[in-house]
Amino acid sequence: MSLRILNAEPHEYSRKAYSILSELGTVTEQELSQQQLEEEIQGFDVLIVRLGLRVTREVINRGKSLKFILSATTGTDHIDLTAAAERNIQVICLKGEEEFLRSIPSTAEHTWALLLALVRQLPGAVQSVQQGQWNRDAFKGHNLSGKRLGIFGLGRVGKQVAHYARAFNCEVAAYDPDQSTWLEFVHRFPEARALAGWSDIICIHIPYSAKTHHFIGKELLPHFKKGSLVINTSRGGVWDEPFVGEYLQRGNLAGVATDVLEFELEAEKRATSPLLKAMKENYNVIITPHIAGATYESMEMTEMFIAEKLKKALHGLH
Repeated sequence: MSLRILNAEPHEYSRKAYSILSELGTVTEQELSQQQLEEEIQGFDVLIVRLGLRVTREVINRGKSLKFILSATTGTDHIDLTAAAERNIQVICLKGEEEFLRSIPSTAEHTWALLLALVRQLPGAVQSVQQGQWNRDAFKGHNLSGKRLGIFGLGRVGKQVAHYARAFNCEVAAYDPDQSTWLEFVHRFPEARALAGWSDIICIHIPYSAKTHHFIGKELLPHFKKGSLVINTSRGGVWDEPFVGEYLQRGNLAGVATDVLEFELEAEKRATSPLLKAMKENYNVIITPHIAGATYESMEMTEMFIAEKLKKALHGLH
């Protein structure tokens, strides 16, 4: 079976992964817009995306020959899984690949990059120097040693973040009702509200689903400790951005750093994000464009892994 494979986000795609895919069929690498994807998908058996495109029902319906959708991501909220299942299209991603994912440190490392930048006000300090100033008193930060770090979601990334916290001498606690394995040095909170009230800094590592949609919102935010910092490197849908923005502007939160926005793939809606607005108004906000997993090493590892998964899936078909 020779596949027709479309890589719609091929920028710096792993050449090793490309070689694996080339053994399975003809690979077309073409950087496409959302509209172009809908127009070009016809005739391909396999579609490869990252996080810049949405595999909507429209895309799936137009892809009459589609058999596989590949995405080297743990989250799949950019793919209409219901539409794919209706067409019996197999979605191949990293979800559930815990053993492999434990070897990927990029998201946890980026979490700490955001956390440190937030605690020490690095973006403002750098911008100040670029403008010709040299005012060290304007950018006093805080020590991390002795601070209470709360983690929502003690899965693979949450555990990595917790391990790094030990190097900074932080107290660590977490809330995760779905997690059976626990780290002995992490205190377990049975309720999300209790963890929110205990934490000086909160890191969010909750997988996005209908169950976790706006998990951090009007019910939970009032329980956050006044002056706490919040870091989100999971998905934008797990918190209610308007409420987070409101609590930040009120001064209830001292700072927010996020790698994700709820409507990050929709330019018009993204432009109205209250967090983006707060950042432009010089609140203590840092936003990065969903780059936590975007390291050369991690992306090559994950793209090769997904290519191998496709290879195994094809062998299973024969």
